[in-house]
Amino acid sequence: MTTYDHWINGMSHQGDSDRLGDVYDPARGVAKSHVRLATTRDVDAAVEAAQKAFHTWSEASVTARSRVMFDFRELLVQHEDELAAIISSEHGKTLDDARGEVVRGREVVEFACGIPQLLKGDFNDQVSGGIDSHSFRQPLGVVAGITPFNFPIMVPLWMHPVAIAAGNTFILKPSERVPGASDLVARLYTQAGLPDGVFNVVHGDKVAVDAILQHTGIAGVSFVGSTPIAQYVHENASRTGKRVQALGGAKNHAVVMPDADLDFAADHIVAAGYGSAGQRCMAISAVVAVGPAADTLVDKIHERSVGLTVSVGTDPDAEMGPVVTQASRDRIVDYIGQGETAGATVVVDGRDLVVEGLEDGFFVGPSLLDHVTTDMSVYTDEIFGPVLTVLRVPTLDAAIELINANPYGNGTAVFTSSGEVARTFQRKVHVGMIGINVPVPVPMAFHSFGGWKDSLFGDHHIHGPEGVRFYTQQKVVTTRWPHVSEESLAQLNFPTAQ
Repeated sequence: MTTYDHWINGMSHQGDSDRLGDVYDPARGVAKSHVRLATTRDVDAAVEAAQKAFHTWSEASVTARSRVMFDFRELLVQHEDELAAIISSEHGKTLDDARGEVVRGREVVEFACGIPQLLKGDFNDQVSGGIDSHSFRQPLGVVAGITPFNFPIMVPLWMHPVAIAAGNTFILKPSERVPGASDLVARLYTQAGLPDGVFNVVHGDKVAVDAILQHTGIAGVSFVGSTPIAQYVHENASRTGKRVQALGGAKNHAVVMPDADLDFAADHIVAAGYGSAGQRCMAISAVVAVGPAADTLVDKIHERSVGLTVSVGTDPDAEMGPVVTQASRDRIVDYIGQGETAGATVVVDGRDLVVEGLEDGFFVGPSLLDHVTTDMSVYTDEIFGPVLTVLRVPTLDAAIELINANPYGNGTAVFTSSGEVARTFQRKVHVGMIGINVPVPVPMAFHSFGGWKDSLFGDHHIHGPEGVRFYTQQKVVTTRWPHVSEESLAQLNFPTAQ
């Protein structure tokens, strides 16, 4: 089987580790390749290469860095189908879903192509007598990204294009479950003309993560994953003086008002809850039905859920694929059982789904639980699977109170035909990303992505303007050019404007 090695200093790097991880085809339940798991020495090698490259890359003209991004963007277009096939085979999502991931990630590259405009500073003339002041931004140095399995190319693309375009060098530690896309991206960067050592890939597990967090040669770390690990990353990376943005887990609610178009709401909730087998940090997992909307809405979601086609991602008819591992499947099935035991009504049960010809695959069917309460584990925990839970509340205020009481604050949505309801909801709900009749409100690349509360640790959201600020630091310069014969007016008291 193929073994994915690291990518350091512009070439494949085997290192000295004898530890290998299995990369599975989740639709068939069999290992399809191996990935080399890094040692601390491998991380050291990547940092050394990135530090060496930083000296020249950070001094490259902003237009030269932009041109590399334009060329990289074109290569992503040319290799879109190849990248989608790799993602589908290792993650399990459908090919259409994988292509959509490539496109949304590529939008960040297109944003980074505008880096000359994004790095423009400010200037003030004559702030005092004969004195001007201006500011500009410079890169941090070597930065790293630690990314999850559920978006093998999109989430890394939220990080490294902006970081690299801003003049940093980058070390990516992708999920060891889905290494293929990152390996190809490294080769495409080289083809685009990126100098050796500017972009490096280190595969691995906790050993590699801890080495990144502890390394004093790394100036900043970006992370996307579960909340407990986000907390761990933030605490440990901050301890070594790094700038950190750590995006954690989610429990995303969709509030459905009685005045909503319930067919429209049901269509979009099913797509948002079951797309990518529910393995999205922005997936809708909790449906909050307000007043008389509940019974009809549950019926409509039920009707659509049982009609979904679940199969291998390469099946052109597939609407949903498997989950990523057997352990994930078992955990999701267990949560459905816990909900049933706690008193929830299992309206659609995906626990026993078997796909003909793929009996060993990691499949869970779409599942719908009604009459869920806030003390049930199917509500309190992030399941990360194709499970929709329905909670019933009497009013909009009760729905907002329910959402605000939840420790997560990543994304939320409201379905309504009332502008008053929409405005009240978006102002009062304590969540970072909000959709009005949009169930998955992921911002475009020229905005920034990030939640509130336990969904984000750090001061900066990811990509967009916040991403530029995260990967750079500002300098402010105050300038005077006195006439050579001018008498010095230097004083020991604190300077003030003249």
